[in-house]
Amino acid sequence: MFATEAACQKYLAECRWPDGFVCLRCGNRSSYEIVKARRWQCAGCRYQVSLTAGTILHNTKTPLTVWFWAAYLMTTDKRGVSALLLQRQLGLRRYETAWMILHKLRQAMVNLAREPLRGEVEVDESWIGGTQAGLRGSRQLRGRKAALIVVAVEKRGRATGRARMAVIPDFRGGTLIAFLRQNVAPDSLVYTDALNSFAGLEEAGFRHVPGNQPSRADLHKGAKSAVPLADRAIGNLKQWLLGTHHGVGRDQLQAYLDEFVFRHNRRKQPMAAFQTLLGLGSGHKASTYKEMRGRRTLQTRPAKTDHNILRSAETTG
Repeated sequence: MFATEAACQKYLAECRWPDGFVCLRCGNRSSYEIVKARRWQCAGCRYQVSLTAGTILHNTKTPLTVWFWAAYLMTTDKRGVSALLLQRQLGLRRYETAWMILHKLRQAMVNLAREPLRGEVEVDESWIGGTQAGLRGSRQLRGRKAALIVVAVEKRGRATGRARMAVIPDFRGGTLIAFLRQNVAPDSLVYTDALNSFAGLEEAGFRHVPGNQPSRADLHKGAKSAVPLADRAIGNLKQWLLGTHHGVGRDQLQAYLDEFVFRHNRRKQPMAAFQTLLGLGSGHKASTYKEMRGRRTLQTRPAKTDHNILRSAETTG
C-alpha cells in the first residue's frame, strides 16, 4: 500500500484532511498535489500548504517510505524495535536518524482525548533502574539513579485490559491521586497494596480495595500478589526495556512508557495500531533532535543488570 512517496503522501493527506482539503486562505475545496515538494496547492488562489507542516514529520528530509516502514515495524513487532535495529534493517547511514524517527513516532502515541480507564483497576508503583545501595525509601530519589513509575491496569476477570504508565517524582498521596484523576474514571474500583499514600482514594472519588502485598521473596515462592495484573505489566515493561533497548535515558523514559502502553493497548490489532499511529502523528507538532536529546551523549555499551535499565541513552537492540 505504501511502496511509493506518492502513496504515503496520499495517506497522510487523508489523515490530515479527512473531510477533504480546504484552503486556509480562500476556503476553496479544489486543489491538486505537488508530490516532489510534498505540498498541496489551492486551485483557486494557488496557496500552497506543506503536507508535513506542523506535524511530527515537519521539515523531514527522510523519505516518507522510511517513516512508514518504521511505524510498521514499531507497531507490528510485540518486542518493538530499537534504534540500532531500525538503522540496520532500513539501511540508514546514521544512528541518530533512526533514534529521532522512533522518538518522533513515540510522540504521536499519546492521544490527549483518550478515554480513561474504568471499572476495576489495579494500581502499583515500582522503581525502574534498581535500588541504590545504602539508601532507603524516598532517599532513593536524591541521587536520581533510579526512577519511580506508577502503573494502572484495567482488570477484566483474570485478563488485562488497557493500561496507563507515568514517571512520577515521588510516591506521596497527592502525586498518586493526581495520576489517577487524570487516567482513571471516577467511582472506579481501585485495587492497590497497603501503601499509606493510597489512603486518600475514597475522598478523591474512587472506591478503594487495599491489600497486603507479600515481600518480593514470598512472591518468588508463589505467594499471591495484591495486584497481580499490575505486577505482570511492570515485569513485562522491565523485560522489554532490557531485552529490546538494553537501557534507556531518564529524560526519555516517559516516551518509552508511552510506547509500551500504546502497543499493549493495541496488542490484538497491530495493523490498526499502525494506522492509528500515523493518524495521530498527523496532528502532533515536531520536536527537534536537540529538544528530544537534551545534552546527553550516546551510549553504546549494553547493560547487563536491572540496575542499568536507566542509562543516558538507548543503547543497542
